[in-house]
Amino acid sequence: MPRQPDLSFLLDRLRETVPDILCAVVLSADGLLLATSSGIDRAAADQLAAVASGFDALARGAARQHGWGQVNKTMVDMENGYLFITAVGHSACLAVSSTADADVGQIAYEMAHLVSRAGRFLTPELRNQMRAALPS
Repeated sequence: MPRQPDLSFLLDRLRETVPDILCAVVLSADGLLLATSSGIDRAAADQLAAVASGFDALARGAARQHGWGQVNKTMVDMENGYLFITAVGHSACLAVSSTADADVGQIAYEMAHLVSRAGRFLTPELRNQMRAALPS
């Protein structure tokens, strides 16, 4: 069986690859934090996971309502930064926040690369283990 990836390590590598990324989290479909990069405390990571879950639900609802098909990614463009959200496997998402100066194309590419590496490993059992292993 393939070795399970350390998602926190992969999230930190993502931050190292794209310097304008502030933080990254993996969350369950219901908004529970599963993994986090360094650079964000637990309370802020939980809040980011909840916000990302809300945006993801809104995007999926709009797509369903209007017959637009599957949501590939969601990007929120704000005055001082971006929030990117994309699916990771079944019932999980990757959320990345960045500065306003970030190269959105590079972030989208690197997120897709991370998802291709980690998505197939995010089984329900692993999600439960990751949730239990998070520091309080």
